[in-house]
Amino acid sequence: MAKKTIGFVGPDGRTYMCAYTVSTVESEKYTGAIIKGMTGMGPIMDAVRGKKKWTMKILPVEGSSVENYKQVILKAFQDGDIDYAVIMPEDLLYEGLVNELIEAGYGDQIIGLTKEAAFIEGDKVKAKIWMERAGVPVAPFNVADAKNLLQIKEIVIDYMRNHGGAVIKYPYSAGGKGARPVFRVEDILDVWNILLKDYSKNYKLLHGDDQWPLLIEAWKSEIEISFTSLVDKNGNFQILPTAMDYPLRFEGPPSQTNPVTGGMAAIGMHPAETPELLKMVGDKVIHPFVEEMKKGGILRPCILYPGCRVSIDPFSGKPVDILVYEMNVRAGEPEMQVVSRRLKNLGELTVAALEGRLDAVEPDVRSDQISICLALVTGPGGPRGQKGYPDSYTKFEPIDINFKSLAKRGILMVPSNVSWDEDSQRLVSDGSRVFYLSKNATVKPEQKRGEAAETLRNTLLQAFDQGLVRVIPREAEETFEAAEILYQQGNIPKAEFEKAEMTFKKANRLDLRRDPGRIYEEWDQLYPE
Repeated sequence: MAKKTIGFVGPDGRTYMCAYTVSTVESEKYTGAIIKGMTGMGPIMDAVRGKKKWTMKILPVEGSSVENYKQVILKAFQDGDIDYAVIMPEDLLYEGLVNELIEAGYGDQIIGLTKEAAFIEGDKVKAKIWMERAGVPVAPFNVADAKNLLQIKEIVIDYMRNHGGAVIKYPYSAGGKGARPVFRVEDILDVWNILLKDYSKNYKLLHGDDQWPLLIEAWKSEIEISFTSLVDKNGNFQILPTAMDYPLRFEGPPSQTNPVTGGMAAIGMHPAETPELLKMVGDKVIHPFVEEMKKGGILRPCILYPGCRVSIDPFSGKPVDILVYEMNVRAGEPEMQVVSRRLKNLGELTVAALEGRLDAVEPDVRSDQISICLALVTGPGGPRGQKGYPDSYTKFEPIDINFKSLAKRGILMVPSNVSWDEDSQRLVSDGSRVFYLSKNATVKPEQKRGEAAETLRNTLLQAFDQGLVRVIPREAEETFEAAEILYQQGNIPKAEFEKAEMTFKKANRLDLRRDPGRIYEEWDQLYPE
């Protein structure tokens, strides 16, 4: 049978990782393709591959509109460059890319929901009502007018009194940054002001001067866990390996100075994963939700990604209850990166979802391995005193990568916001989350997961601390260039030049979180069996 090519559509790290996994793990059957990506992904892929024989296609998309994507995807199908496509960014679903591809005759080769079904993620209030009707257990919630502080205070204080806190959510697409927990009465005003600052323009476009819907949920301080599920056209589904996201910018509890980001790291498996938990989410969440999709006439091959809070038994660690906070219709970023790295048959599962036979193909999981990916984000500093990701950050600064040393350590470089500058012939940062460092570790017999995770995490942190991946601050480059000229002119001594050179070689705009994976050690102590 000729190889089939699966195109993963989108610009980011999860897209790269899915295509990479299919190309390297299932190379005899499938080739992975990136549809769009970033211009820096090709050079990085070539450096990572070296002399190995696997191939991965990159099909660039100029622009970011549905029409831009549609034209590239249709041409790829017509030219035989891809056989299937998985739409990853939720915005493309909201804007009807799948509808356009169905109309063009390629619906049977596409994973992703139509515009009519994308409300599941794109309108969190409507999705909550849908889930309640389906019998899916949801966290207590209410809807306020975002302009009405008195109404917001009343709901939030009630949830504080009865549940310990509240989560205030902009109910539409916000790139993972629209939710803000509140635990103190004094914080309500700050959160409200920030929310209006961030989303007033969006609200005005959508609702004018009418009510601005604001979703407020009761906080449940139990285990936060999301599940990635592939669903086929017949309603069969498979739940993929679990992962845990680190959404907060810094270690510690959420606060006004520790904001929710698009995701700073991910680990897989989730420490709370058990067979009983996977069965519970299948029975209580995915199955009834898919049945409701059938009734509503919106079921087609897709990804469902529910964000949940799980209650567990304090003695056994087994799950006893589950509540859904939101339902997403795409793979998580960066969670999908560690999900992919632990799967041996992502390509086979994808094709089975399209062919309606997920009842016959189960995930083939590297069950003895854990996986960690750390986001390398643009840190503070720059010509305007930028605060760093996720607030304000520099762009278009040069990148330096020691691919050889990374390979020796078994670390995979996953590019995200990286571009190739033709003029300087070098990689440059495009800001935000620039790279991910990814690595798996095998948990040996009689070894605790916490021990394996600690070694794994330290390997990644040492690579970062040793400067194997750098974004060079423009001020550091300018200072060194000036020192180089002065030294050549004989205006500074060699020792001063060497000091400037050493400082330059250590300069790094990138930053990261250092704690991902420590939770395994905590769970080893809480539930040693």
